[in-house]
Amino acid sequence: MIFTKYSNTLRWLIIIASFAIVSLILWKTYEFFQHFKEEERTKMENWSFAQSDIINSDNDANLNLSLKIITSNKTTPMLVIREDGSLDTYNNIDETKIKDSSYVKKLILKFKQENPPILVKPNNSTIYYGNSELLNKLKYYPLALLLIVFLFGAVIFFFYRSNKNATQNKLWSGMAKETAHQIGTPLSSLIGWAEILKTENTNPDYIVEIEKDIDRLQTITERFSKIGSVPTLEVADIIKETIDSYDYLKARSSNLIEFDLKIPEGDILVNLNKQLYSWCIENLVKNAIDAMKGRGKITIEISQLENTIMVTVTDTGKGLSKKDFNRIFEPGFTTKKRGWGLGLSLTRRIIEDFHDGKIKVLQSEKGKGTTFQITLKRA
Repeated sequence: MIFTKYSNTLRWLIIIASFAIVSLILWKTYEFFQHFKEEERTKMENWSFAQSDIINSDNDANLNLSLKIITSNKTTPMLVIREDGSLDTYNNIDETKIKDSSYVKKLILKFKQENPPILVKPNNSTIYYGNSELLNKLKYYPLALLLIVFLFGAVIFFFYRSNKNATQNKLWSGMAKETAHQIGTPLSSLIGWAEILKTENTNPDYIVEIEKDIDRLQTITERFSKIGSVPTLEVADIIKETIDSYDYLKARSSNLIEFDLKIPEGDILVNLNKQLYSWCIENLVKNAIDAMKGRGKITIEISQLENTIMVTVTDTGKGLSKKDFNRIFEPGFTTKKRGWGLGLSLTRRIIEDFHDGKIKVLQSEKGKGTTFQITLKRA
């Protein structure tokens, strides 16, 4: 309980601490880079002094010391250019390329950008030197560190998100199964009452309508009981299943809604779970009715290609902006003032996860309406 209560605070503390640690590492790396760069500058200045001593000195002891300093440079690439612009000497540079004058000019420009040149007196030659291999590696170390931190953060984020989604799925699955269980008890009672009404000389038309709603409640119970488990698919005629859903919804919708059904002749066989497919059509139609505010036209159309079936549901509602084409399928996202934002999310899960199909917003225009398209494979 205590961990749950303070989990958000703890999460932010970990994020802030991680940011502080990374910032400290980057700052210390920068300081070390600058310190190392200063040391290389000092080393090259000493090299220039040694060069001057060799030119001016008559003392063998000083000469030996100067030569030792000059030969000690094993890492820093450098060029010594005479006053007239010709190459005097070089160190730690590829010998096969140094003969190319254009390559030397490029190196001079590169070294100038990396470090200020050093003048050698008395012959007025100039030392151009670049960063050593170690210094170059150190320069890119912060970028590598940032990349590692970014990748580590991405892994944590996706793990947290997956874990959160899995928890939410378990919660919704549990709620769905509990709802199915709760509906079951009064449904059994309603079935009993319907049988009693048959013996009481009740108008048969009333009994028929009551039985239709009881069948509908049984279908809803089956739908909810299937959430969280892999549903069974069977070969079914998608034309018949669509017509059944269409007829049920049309009979129970307002007269202000105009329904239009466009279907090809003959049977079209698809691997379906009938209850879940009818739920998808119902969700799309109810979403369309809400988008039209209870007045407008809904068109359900089935078309086919060689191996695929397309079911489109078109309304004349308020439409969607393009940025919402994918977001509208996210759990909790809704454009209505009231609603949980679960209908289209469940529809996508049923079509894509259970039926290996696709659902998308085919087209939409503000103030003119929206078309949803379901794509399924032929059986």
